[in-house]
Amino acid sequence: MYYMYIIGSYHRPHGRNPEFPVMPRSESTSEFQPLEDKEVEYFFASDASAIIEHTNRVIFLEDDDVAAVKEGALSIHRLRRCMDDPHAREITTLKMEIQQIMKGNYDYFMQKEIFEQPESVVNTMRGRLNFQDNSVTLGGIKDYIPEIKRCRRLMLIGCGTSYHSAIATRQLLEELTELPVMVELASDFLDRNTPIFRDDVCFFISQSGETADTLMALRYCKSRGALIVGITNTVGSSICRESHCGVHINAGPEIGVASTKAYTSQFISLVMFALVMSEDRISLRARRLQIIEGLKNLDNLIREVLKLDDKVKELAKSLFQYKSLLIMGRGYNFATCMEGALKVKELTYMHSEGIMAGELKHGPLALIDDSMPVIMIVMRDPVYVKCVNALQQVTARDGKPIVICEEGDEETKAFADRALEIPKTVDCLQGILTVIPMQLLSFHIAVLRGCNVDCPRNLAKSVTVE
Repeated sequence: MYYMYIIGSYHRPHGRNPEFPVMPRSESTSEFQPLEDKEVEYFFASDASAIIEHTNRVIFLEDDDVAAVKEGALSIHRLRRCMDDPHAREITTLKMEIQQIMKGNYDYFMQKEIFEQPESVVNTMRGRLNFQDNSVTLGGIKDYIPEIKRCRRLMLIGCGTSYHSAIATRQLLEELTELPVMVELASDFLDRNTPIFRDDVCFFISQSGETADTLMALRYCKSRGALIVGITNTVGSSICRESHCGVHINAGPEIGVASTKAYTSQFISLVMFALVMSEDRISLRARRLQIIEGLKNLDNLIREVLKLDDKVKELAKSLFQYKSLLIMGRGYNFATCMEGALKVKELTYMHSEGIMAGELKHGPLALIDDSMPVIMIVMRDPVYVKCVNALQQVTARDGKPIVICEEGDEETKAFADRALEIPKTVDCLQGILTVIPMQLLSFHIAVLRGCNVDCPRNLAKSVTVE
């Protein structure tokens, strides 16, 4: 079993003017001494957001560390000596603000985080995407790009929502890098003892950076000589520290157990990586410019989608008493189906399934009748005709599909029982806009069913157990 502990130190100075003096180090590399005339408190927590209201100064413990506090002094000891670990631990100053972990005007953290997505996607792109000269710079992996371009294959490894962000961007990565792209669930990847080679590049995607299965998969790949790239939302997390390089998604603290804004920020981080990998390809220049132009206006399009909240709430009122919900799509939007179904399952405790529309006639069509609720995502992208064919298959079996389609698409709406219209963007970015109605729908169904939205039963935010 693996846990990460964070120690925060909070100084309570004497007198009226509080200040936060630097705690001096003793001669021992593992001991921290408070100033003589100061009182000091130590906080132990598994996540920095738990202690941010008391202190912004933390120490991250490694595996096999033991921390002891005696007479105001903190000492850190190692259970097992490691040749490459001097067991000195640096005091890190967090940039997190207390307002970021408060609900504000919202009733639930998840609701707040859904509505923060116009800002969180901009924060993910800030300082990286220059819309003046259409350039992309990922400082965390900049020095490794030549090595990545020479690799045998890209492997994207994650769990749950992070896995779905990899599914969502796989097609674009294949298109812009022209490399084989494998997407793996971390637990299954380890079960199979998957062959890994020195010229593989392995991406490990995790919101918390502490997901046990993902972390063990990282160590497995690292021991076999692969280049390790971390995609996380938590600075100083285990995946951050153990990767060769990486991208911090900058989505901000996510308190709700069901990941929302982290998903869209992971999505954009992988899109930016694909743009970096194709920057010197003349044949892909027009495609790159199209995608960058789509990213430029993405925050405004997300705001347009969030205006559908009242319509989605009405839709939830007609669905919350059902026991099952099918979500279908294909191409760039298949990941939305899987992520939407996961959100419905974890928040509402309803059975839900994300189905590849191309597989409809290979079994799932037997489920369709007039009492089975079906949501279908049908966008005007390269697989539009195939999606309409699946839509007609559902209506021919007395199904009453709820369709998520583009604004003004009357042809598609003609086959739908009800429709949610969202703005059009570049095909490879459409998944960011189509997933938001699914996030809102799962949220509203959970509220109507009286479920605990922010803390669903049996689940935890940072899955650190094996």
